[in-house]
Formats: sequence, structure tokens, C-alpha cells
Amino acid sequence: MGKSTRTKSAGKSAKPYPEFPLTAHVGSGQWCKKFRGDSFYFGPLADWKAAHARFEREWPYRIQGKTPPAIDTGDGLTVRDLCNAFIVHKQNRMQSGELSAHSYAGYFRACESLIGYFGEQRHVSDLRPDDFERFRAHLADGCNVVTLLSKINRIRVVLKFASDNEMVDRPVSYSKAFDRPAAKSIRAARNDAGERMFEADEVRRIIEASGQPLKAMVLLGINCGFGNTDVSSLPQSALDLKGGWVEFPRPKTAVKRRVPLWPETVAALKAAIATRPPARNSDDAGLCFLTSRRTRFVRVKISKTGKHVTINSLSRRFEGLLDRLTINGRQGLNFYTLRHVFETVGGESRDQIAVDACVGHVDSSMGGQYRERISDERLRAVTDHVRRWLWPKRK
Repeated sequence: MGKSTRTKSAGKSAKPYPEFPLTAHVGSGQWCKKFRGDSFYFGPLADWKAAHARFEREWPYRIQGKTPPAIDTGDGLTVRDLCNAFIVHKQNRMQSGELSAHSYAGYFRACESLIGYFGEQRHVSDLRPDDFERFRAHLADGCNVVTLLSKINRIRVVLKFASDNEMVDRPVSYSKAFDRPAAKSIRAARNDAGERMFEADEVRRIIEASGQPLKAMVLLGINCGFGNTDVSSLPQSALDLKGGWVEFPRPKTAVKRRVPLWPETVAALKAAIATRPPARNSDDAGLCFLTSRRTRFVRVKISKTGKHVTINSLSRRFEGLLDRLTINGRQGLNFYTLRHVFETVGGESRDQIAVDACVGHVDSSMGGQYRERISDERLRAVTDHVRRWLWPKRK
């Protein structure tokens, strides 16, 4: 009997026909094949034909332990081939824990914008500075300079990937036409937006109005300078609730963090963990916080069209609380603002090195290269200073 040619939608995991050599990996939204313990990915579930064609082209190299050529003979590297190779590379980094799901989704969107503007079959070697000048104008339409900076940075990483991996004969030429926004423009935009800051009475109102687990997450934000991804991916194994410490490397930079926990934060964490629902995914079983749907508060979802969409339930819940408390009148206030508050108030302790250690900032100075640890007393002095600012009458 001949093979069935009927197709399946991108959101389903069934094979297009029984003998199809690839397996659907629903978590990544890609067709994959395992060989000697390694997984290889060949394209989105939405396009099984393209994934099969890529499998046929690359598999003879893979089974010999070789890297398949990225350029089709005689055709040159296309934008689609570059983006596919780049996404597979970042996907492997995400699965090994070296890249957050949020960052991966950002790179995926960058590749989507490249393909959407230049087309799948455009040769990378044909792209010229005037192409990037028009592309930059397209990216800038409807967004502020800070967002534009983020878009350009990610796309330049994709383009650099081509030359770093010898996929093109020479680096992609975009010259000055694809420059990042000037630092002065970025400063001006941030000045216009105003301070991203909560006052002490506002933070107290937020804590008092928060139910669990939001209360525990807010306290981690103001006590430790944790952001959305920090609290969403925080494992219970990182907590020493008896001693009052959290040791958790920052997911974005892998910089070590050891931060003292306030009694209020310890109590809230105990209450949140005690009522946490069981995890839907076994990988999330050890986390401190899960939504009522038993998933992470910040995660990446694969849409039916194969797009990677960031689901940030924490932001939605927190911003809804700000609306109810009428604290949202200023521009840009969100859960991440608590990190700004910790940095700002903690800096008044006059120990910036200890503040940076708490929030997980990279210290690229010579001192940072030689400094092996910071005493618990210095770390506690920072968090105690923030606590006195928040609750001046508490002992």
C-alpha cells in the first residue's frame, strides 16, 4: 500500500503516515529523531514535509557523527536555512539549561521577523546594507527605542551565528545601516518614561492585598531582587527556610546568588509551598510556585501555527492587582519594578558589591575576577536596610 499524504495540524503530535521516520516532540514543537542518546531536530510540526526533506538531507551525516553542510549545493545559504540552524542551536542550549525559555522565545521571534521581511528563499549572501536600512525602519515602526534595541541585538546575534559557524564565505554586511539606537536616545526614552519605582507604602499595600502564592513572590521580589523568571523557576531545593537563606543562580546569567530571607518571606514561602498544586509536568515537580493549571508562571507555549509564545501569568496577575489598588498610573510599572526597588534602596546601604551579589549582576571588573565570596554579614546588611525602608517600625 502507498503512503498516506494526509497532513496533520501543527498542534497535533500524530505522524502524517505510519512509516514517517520522525517523532513529534510536542514540548519544542519540532519533529525529531534520536540516535545514540542524542536528539536531532528537523523543523516545526506545522511543516512535516520540510522536516522530512531536511532529515533526508542531513541524516547520512548525523549517523556518522558529522555536521551536515548548512548550504545546499549550488544554492547558497537561505534565510530559512540560517534561522533553522540557529533555532536548533538555541533549542539545544535551552534544553541543557543554558538558556531560558523566555530568551529562546525572543530569538524565535527574531528569526520570524527575518523570514517574514526577507522571505524564506532569500540568500543571506545577497543581503546588503540598504536592505538592512529598510528592515531597521520596518522594525522601528510602532515601537520605542528600548524595544528596538532588543530586536536589533537579537537579529545581529542570528546573523553573527552564520559567520561564526562558517555558513557564509564572509560576515553579513549591514554596515551602519543596522546600528543600535544611540545611547542618548535610550536614556531620553527612559527619562520620558519616568522612574520605575514603588514607594514603601505602595509595596506594603501590594503585600497586604496579595493572596498566595503571589504574596510570597512579591516578597521575593522586594527581599531578594528576584524577577519574573527567577520566582517562576525557583526550586524548593534552593531554599533554607530554617536558616533563612536562598541560594539560586540567576537563570539569565548563571551568576551565583545567596540572599538572606526575611521572617515575613520565610512564612509566606512556607504557606505558598504547602498549598501548591501538583505539577502537570514532571520537570516542574520541585518548583516553589505553580499556577492553578499546574504549570509554571512563566513559560513558552507552542501555538497551533508553530509560533513560540511567552505565557507570563505572574505579570498578568500582578498588573491586575496594581489596577485594583490604583497604583498603575505611572508608565512601565510591573512585577520587575520590585527588582528596581531592591537595587535602588539596597544601594543606599553603601555596599554596591553586596547589592550586585544579591541581584546576580555580572561583575566584569578585575576585583570581580578575584573575589571568591562575600560575607553573610554584608549580604544581610543590604537586605536589612531594604526591610527597614519597607517597615521602619519593625525590629
